[in-house]
Amino acid sequence: MALVVQKFGGSSVANTERILNVARIITETYQKGNDVVVVLSAQGDTTDDLIAKGKEINPKASKREMDMLLSTGEQISVALCAMAIEAMGFQAVSLTGWQAGVLTDSNYSAARIKRIRAERIQKELDKKKIVLVTGFQGINKYDDVTTLGRGGSDTSAVALAAALHADLCQIYTDVDGVYTADPRHVAGAKKLDEITFDEMLELASLGAQVLHNRSVEMAKRYNVNMEVLSSLSGKPGTKVKEVVKTMEKTHVSGVAKDKNVARVALIGLEDRPGIAFKIFSILAKENVNVDIILQSIGRDESKDISFTVSQDDMGRAKEVMLANQDVIGYKRVEASDQVAKISIVGAGMANNAGVACKMFEALYSAGINIHMISTSEIKVSVLVDERDAENAVQAIHDRFFNEFGAN
Repeated sequence: MALVVQKFGGSSVANTERILNVARIITETYQKGNDVVVVLSAQGDTTDDLIAKGKEINPKASKREMDMLLSTGEQISVALCAMAIEAMGFQAVSLTGWQAGVLTDSNYSAARIKRIRAERIQKELDKKKIVLVTGFQGINKYDDVTTLGRGGSDTSAVALAAALHADLCQIYTDVDGVYTADPRHVAGAKKLDEITFDEMLELASLGAQVLHNRSVEMAKRYNVNMEVLSSLSGKPGTKVKEVVKTMEKTHVSGVAKDKNVARVALIGLEDRPGIAFKIFSILAKENVNVDIILQSIGRDESKDISFTVSQDDMGRAKEVMLANQDVIGYKRVEASDQVAKISIVGAGMANNAGVACKMFEALYSAGINIHMISTSEIKVSVLVDERDAENAVQAIHDRFFNEFGAN
């Protein structure tokens, strides 16, 4: 007998028909002799609707009260699904995050799980019940409800799997696995049978929306046996694991696109030691996270430095740079959110020459200009104009996966 944790996203429980389908999947897993713990997201667009309702009442509502409001969406999902399971003749119990012992810090709207007291869940499992837990939420030391941020239900599921020492954590979504690119937007995208934690983490961090990056970090840390699959197709999914069979052969596993990015450029900096330190220490103090950095070669006793931030941080970054213009010493600052970051990821890239060259060749052939480049052992990212983002992903994907088959 195994312990299986299953997580179903909002689209999987969007209406009565889909809730009944989810209940069928859960009970089939249970009937195979498994203990089953289920984590559910709020139905469909419920969270967006609740956010809109909150803003309608008070556009400046506190994060604590927003957490209280948003946590109700998942409660509806688990209660309705428990009712569906009961109607099918099985025992089930629905639990909120706090009832399930999910303890978090007090960073409302973006809380992190500190630990899980799983005694209540275990007691219910010992009674041979199917346990349904609200995703995306927990409770802090003040007994306040907290939420984990968008995508937090994935993190809830992996955390429960780790705490319960589950044999398998299945993440059900609206696609039937992890693809080489978003199959809804990229022609020829191929499903992967398996992918490493490191590759999945990079893809999740670079814009792929299949899994939340914090959930992948946690799965890697606790070596959680993880699978991504569809609640609608019934087909085998993608295994996410530490080592995959084709690791030595792998060049590129996927192409990701991130439009939540902005470019800030400081023009005419003095070409002297310590300038970069001064710029990025100022940004760090303001909690502005910087991603790609490009510095031009100094000439005429001046240089330029460009860097990328999230679109939400663009205004703040520009404001901070302007406030410190005299301290830093530059001629002007430019900022634009009309850019996108396109990335390729692959565990074997470091040992395979020419991967970046193929990427740049694909962009050149498509007539797409590159503004910035960033590389690591398992990824290459480029910044392009936002209007070129879709074509860039397709061109790169065709170069690696379609023109010559698997890379």
